Amino acid sequence: MSLQAFVLIILAGLIHSGWNIVAKKAGGDARFSLYTAVCNAIIWMPLGWWLGKDVVPQWGWTEWAFVAASAVLHVFYFVVLLRGYRVADLTVVYPLARGSGPLISSLVAVIFLGEQLTTLGAAGIAGVVLGVFLIAGGPRMIAAVRDGHDAETRQRVLAGLYYGLLTGLFIAGYTVVDSYAVKVLLMSPILLDYVGNLLRLVMLVPLAVSDWTETRRLWRVQWRYAAVVALFSPIAYVLVLYAVQSAPISHVAPAREVSMLFAALIGGKLLGEGDRALRIAGAVLIALGVTALGLG
Repeated sequence: MSLQAFVLIILAGLIHSGWNIVAKKAGGDARFSLYTAVCNAIIWMPLGWWLGKDVVPQWGWTEWAFVAASAVLHVFYFVVLLRGYRVADLTVVYPLARGSGPLISSLVAVIFLGEQLTTLGAAGIAGVVLGVFLIAGGPRMIAAVRDGHDAETRQRVLAGLYYGLLTGLFIAGYTVVDSYAVKVLLMSPILLDYVGNLLRLVMLVPLAVSDWTETRRLWRVQWRYAAVVALFSPIAYVLVLYAVQSAPISHVAPAREVSMLFAALIGGKLLGEGDRALRIAGAVLIALGVTALGLG
C-alpha cells in the first residue's frame, strides 16, 4: 500500500468516526437518512455540477447500473445503522459493522477479483478482526448473551450484534460495488458518491410524505446533525475511494478500521459506554493490524 493511500485512509478514519458519533447523538430514525441526503445534495451541489456537467451525460448503462446498485446498498446500510444506534450501544454496533464489512469485502476481492494477500497482510486482517471483537465488548458481550441474568443488557447486546453484522453485510456490498466502479470503470469517486446520493434522495422521499407532520417536527430537531453528517460523510468515503484507486481492496477495506481508534477513544468517553481499557486494547490491535496491511 502506498504512503498516499495510507494517509488517505487514516484521515478518512478520523472523519468517519466523528460523523458516526454525531449520527448516534442525533438518535434519528430512517428519516434522518433522508435529511442527510437533502443536506448532502445542497452542500455538494456546486462541486457535483462542476465535475459532472460534461461527464455524467456520457455515462452508459454500465455506469448507471453501478450508481443505482451503490445507491440501494447505501440506503439500506444507513437505515439499518441508524436503527442499530437507537436500540444498542455505538461501541457494539459500530465496531461490528466496521469490522465484518471489510472482512467480507476483502474475502470477495481475493476470491472473485483475483487480488493477492501476503502473509503479513493476512496477519493484519486477523489483528483488525480481534481488535474489533475487543472494542465491541469482547468477553462482556459474550457473558451478557450467555448468562442472561440481566434481560435488558442481554437484549441490547443481541440487538447490537444483529444490527452490527447486518450493517456489515451492506458495507461489504457497497465497498465491492463502489471499488469496482472507481478502479475498473474509472468512474470519479466524487461523482459516484454525489449522483448516488441524488438517487438515494429519490428513494427516501416516500418517508417524508408518509407522515408529513412528523417529518417536519423531526427536521426542526435534527437538521443540524444531518448537516454535519452530510458535510463530512462524503469526504471520508471519497478519500477511501481515491485510496482504492492505488491500492488493493483487500488492504484498503480492513485498513479503514483505523476509525476504531478514534471511536474507542472519543465515542466511549462522550457516550459513556464503558470498558475503555478493553476498547483501547482493541484499538491498539487494530492499529497494529492496519500497519501490517500497509507494509504488506
